[in-house]
Amino acid sequence: MSRPNFEDIKTGAEFKRWYWLKEELVDICKRSNLTYSGGKFDLQDRIAHALDNNGELLEKSTTKKTSKFNWAKANLTPGTIITDNITFGPNFRRFMKVHIGKRFSCHSDFMDWVKGNPGKTLQNAVEHWYLLEDRKNDPDFKRKIAGHNMYAQYTRDFLKDNPGKTIKDAKEYWLLKRRLPTETGFVKYEPNDLKIKL
Repeated sequence: MSRPNFEDIKTGAEFKRWYWLKEELVDICKRSNLTYSGGKFDLQDRIAHALDNNGELLEKSTTKKTSKFNWAKANLTPGTIITDNITFGPNFRRFMKVHIGKRFSCHSDFMDWVKGNPGKTLQNAVEHWYLLEDRKNDPDFKRKIAGHNMYAQYTRDFLKDNPGKTIKDAKEYWLLKRRLPTETGFVKYEPNDLKIKL
């Protein structure tokens, strides 16, 4: 069973059974006169809602940000307070590299901590980055994979369950698995995936 063309899908539930690339969702939104800004799952929800409601727009439920601090242009210092409109652009990364060095990387665990701690300072952020790095010395530590990064989670689970396989093998099965429908649209590794014909 292959994924139907979008034009042949009649309900939001059916639409959500299939895996879609973000660029496909953006294209669908453009063709359907829907707003195409936001994350992948924002777009997916927007399209599903429109299918179930004669093209009606889905109202945004996000909390409005209150700070007007300009993270792109401000002179950042260790005492700069983290605000609810924090962004991780070149200005922020430049500050962190000055205080941490070239090895600084703006990974998802760190960004999640910063976004979740308005009111703390950039000095606190620098200190927490080092704490997160120290976890790498724990042989049992594995960085949490964001829920929307299905490919990374699939690859980790595939390789853990199949130690003789490679990342290339994982990618081949991922590409096959994502073509199949699911109850939720999430593609997850299952031991039976190895029965899918390559």
